[in-house]
Amino acid sequence: MSSKNRKNQARNERRNQEYRSSHPGWPNRPPDANGAGRRGWKALIPLGAFLVIAGLVVYAVNATKSAKSGGSSSGTAAQSASPTPAAAPQPTPTGPRIKFANPVYEFGKVNGDELVNCLFLFTNVGNALLELTEVSPSCGCMKTGEWSHKVEPGRSGSISVQYDSHHYTGPFAKSVFVTCNDSNQPKVMLEIKGTVWRPVQLTPENAVMELNSEAPSNSTSVRILSNLDQPLTITNILNDNNAFAVELETNQPGKEYHLVVKTAAPFPTVMQQGHVTLKTTATNLPEISISTRANIVPLVMPIPYLIRMPPAPLTNPFPYTVWVRNNSTNHVTLSEPVVNASGVDVQLKEDPAGKQSTISLNFPAGFEVPFGDRVELTLKTSHPLVPVIKVPVVQLPRPAAEAPRPVRQGQ
Repeated sequence: MSSKNRKNQARNERRNQEYRSSHPGWPNRPPDANGAGRRGWKALIPLGAFLVIAGLVVYAVNATKSAKSGGSSSGTAAQSASPTPAAAPQPTPTGPRIKFANPVYEFGKVNGDELVNCLFLFTNVGNALLELTEVSPSCGCMKTGEWSHKVEPGRSGSISVQYDSHHYTGPFAKSVFVTCNDSNQPKVMLEIKGTVWRPVQLTPENAVMELNSEAPSNSTSVRILSNLDQPLTITNILNDNNAFAVELETNQPGKEYHLVVKTAAPFPTVMQQGHVTLKTTATNLPEISISTRANIVPLVMPIPYLIRMPPAPLTNPFPYTVWVRNNSTNHVTLSEPVVNASGVDVQLKEDPAGKQSTISLNFPAGFEVPFGDRVELTLKTSHPLVPVIKVPVVQLPRPAAEAPRPVRQGQ
């Protein structure tokens, strides 16, 4: 043994002796006490192990929940924090492109007989010159004003349309067609809509009758409806033509009336027309004027009464339609339709009710009415007073040939 180890052993012996002198009972402890202590500690070992395992399980569960919550929060935060990708710029359309700010012009409610000015605004969103070639209203009640014919890319233009509310009452909706060089929409439909209000509404606006030799007397009526808040009272009736007899019927006092117009004896044999003036209690409409007319019509009549053709000679086949209306009280049949010229095809389609029939004609290419000849459509009817109907065919003459220019000497 080395000297160093001997010194350490000697030092340990001295310490043990000092400990024994200060603890007289050691190491001679009672064996029962020593054994009981060991057994107590052994009984606590399983309990301690169980507590440790339970703690680990609880910790693991909490850690899993925290991880999920933290992951979700961090994911949300990451999503929130991540910048929103900017929308890709839309490419500029190729060619001219027309885009209206609003294709529908709604003027709301206007008083009857007012003129309504409508303005449509549009932009050329394409990259080429936009050209408008036509603005065409679908109704004669609308008139086209100033409009932009050419619009550069990125620029704006306008179309002005005026609507005349005369002869209209109630809801209104009409179209305007715009023709342009936008290949995606070469014909754009615009719409004008609204409501025409009148203090008093007349249906129909005029009292018109048709008479003939079999029905020399007739009658009609005009409904008068007040839209005013206060009651409307008609105080007097003035009729300026004795060929008509007039009578006012009250449907709802202060609200609705009917004006009945009849032909008076002796019954007219020529066309008659006049006016009926109604005096009212309305301050903004003291008078209501209604036109009256009686037309004397043939028992059986062609529509139109004349066939007009393009100048001779025809370059293409020319179709034409003639209607024959039966105004009599009897059923009328037609037969043997013919045109006294070669090459003209004629087809007859009769109305089962005997009131209106259709005659379809087709003039061939090159057709020409010979100078001085009378060409006409002829057909027979079953009415004893109108056995034959004749419709003349009229054609403009050939254009005059241009005279040759005289040639000067030396040319």
